[in-house]
Amino acid sequence: MMHELFTQVLSNKDLSKAGDLFSVPDSSIINDLTEVLTKISEITSLPDYVNNTNDQSVVEICITRVTSAIRETDSIEQHAEALVGLLECCLNHNLKPSPKDEDPPHAKISSDIISCIFLNYNKKDVMKRALPVAVKLLHKGNRELSRNMASYLSLAVIHNAPLLSQHIQLIIDSVISGNYPLCRVLPQIYAVTKDPIHEHAMALVSLLPQCDLSEKLALLQLFALVAHNKPLLLEASLPQLVEYLGTNSTILATMQIFLHLSEKRPQLLVDYVPKLKQANEGNANTLCITVQVVAAVGRLSKDKAQDV
Repeated sequence: MMHELFTQVLSNKDLSKAGDLFSVPDSSIINDLTEVLTKISEITSLPDYVNNTNDQSVVEICITRVTSAIRETDSIEQHAEALVGLLECCLNHNLKPSPKDEDPPHAKISSDIISCIFLNYNKKDVMKRALPVAVKLLHKGNRELSRNMASYLSLAVIHNAPLLSQHIQLIIDSVISGNYPLCRVLPQIYAVTKDPIHEHAMALVSLLPQCDLSEKLALLQLFALVAHNKPLLLEASLPQLVEYLGTNSTILATMQIFLHLSEKRPQLLVDYVPKLKQANEGNANTLCITVQVVAAVGRLSKDKAQDV
């Protein structure tokens, strides 16, 4: 049975009493929260919910009280199933912002739930239940939710790369469609699942101009891994990658790509040696790498050695 005050607020949609929930100690309601979340799911699934501002306000206050109690009592494992269940209900509704850029009520609920869940990104049981549902938010037409998910997944992938790798195609599709912050999860996922990233290597290289510095560095790190495993996949993209030798912030990460290429397929770099030498001239941070790359190309033949 729910706590008496929760029962009154949710059964009667009593907004006047909803604020009183914050005077109830966490210890008095913590065991009732799964039932509370189930009741909230029922309310948010009603046909008139999207137009009923009273019910939306009641639900918003109740969710704030629930998530606060879960955080304060560190009881996410106990209530993860119900939280994810409510998130699944929200996915059945419109989450796209209005023409005035206002989020619909189910988008607001989704945002609150994922914030609560992903505070616990290091708890594998919670992530195992939440990730398959949460990644679906990437393709619900809400840019802000998608970008928030990118931040949360960047944390989750640290401890859950194998779990997240099961959804790599959804993630790549989201990146290519413009959710560039999600690039940051790709190097960790690549360590677990390579083929889907190999299939989109050229498309991912083409995104570099649209990315900010942290996103560029994540992609360049990814391409260094690709260069080590499947160097030929980057052959057509070398003219684009060479451009990132011209910026101090990206030259070192880019040289790592060329180093791996020189170890695996030095013949790919024959035409780029002059640009490599010019870009790295006087740069102490990349001098050693440049020497290794040029030497690898030079070892291809006596003529190449003289040229480089």
